[in-house]
Amino acid sequence: MSIEKTETLRKKLQGSLDKLISKIGKIQIGTTEQFPLGWRKAAKGRTVWRILEELITQNLEKYYDDLGIISITTSDSEVTIFDFSTLYENETNQAYVNIKSAVLGGPSRKDDISKFDKLIKFYESFTGEKPDFFIATFFLTFHENMTLEIINCVVFPIAWVPESDIGINTSNNGNLQLKKYKSIEYAEKKTPEEFYQILKGKVDTALLKKRNKLNP
Repeated sequence: MSIEKTETLRKKLQGSLDKLISKIGKIQIGTTEQFPLGWRKAAKGRTVWRILEELITQNLEKYYDDLGIISITTSDSEVTIFDFSTLYENETNQAYVNIKSAVLGGPSRKDDISKFDKLIKFYESFTGEKPDFFIATFFLTFHENMTLEIINCVVFPIAWVPESDIGINTSNNGNLQLKKYKSIEYAEKKTPEEFYQILKGKVDTALLKKRNKLNP
C-alpha cells in the first residue's frame, strides 16, 4: 500500500465518519432526575466507550450506503484489534478501523492502542502488501442535560505515527502505546510495510531488554 493510496483512503473514511457524526446528533444517556448530581466521574471518554462503539458500528451498518461506503464488516469479537472494516468504490483494499474516544480538550498522554503481538499477527496474516489500519478518535463533550455529543473525529493511519512516539509496554498487558495519533499534523508518512518493520524492531528490542532485566 503506497502512501498516496493511504491518503486517498484516509480522506474517504474521514468524509464518511464526518457525515455519520452529523447523522447521529446528541446522545441521551439519562435524565437529570436519574442523575441528580450530574456526570461527576462518568464524564470520561472511557466510561461511555463501549456504548459509543456500538452506536457507531450500528449506524455504519445501517447507513453505509448513504456514507459512500460499498460494504462494511464489523468485528464479531471484542478481542480483535479492529472494530470494523470498510470497502470503497474503485478501491481494492479494505480500510481496517479501531474506534477510540477522547474528551474534547482533555489532557494529552500516551494511550494503550492495542496488544502489540495481536497487531503484528494482524499484519502477518496478509501474505501480500500490508493493509491500512486506521485509528478513528471521536472527540466527545458532555452536557448538563445528560447528553453527550460527538464534536468531531480524527482518522489517523497508524503507520503514520512518529517512530519516536511508539511505546512498547512489555508488562502483562503487552500494549502498544501512542500519544500523537489524535491530530493529523503529527503524521510522519510511512507505508504500512515500513511501520510493520519498525514495530517489529521496537517489540524485539523491548522484549530483549525485559529478558536481560529478568536474567542479568
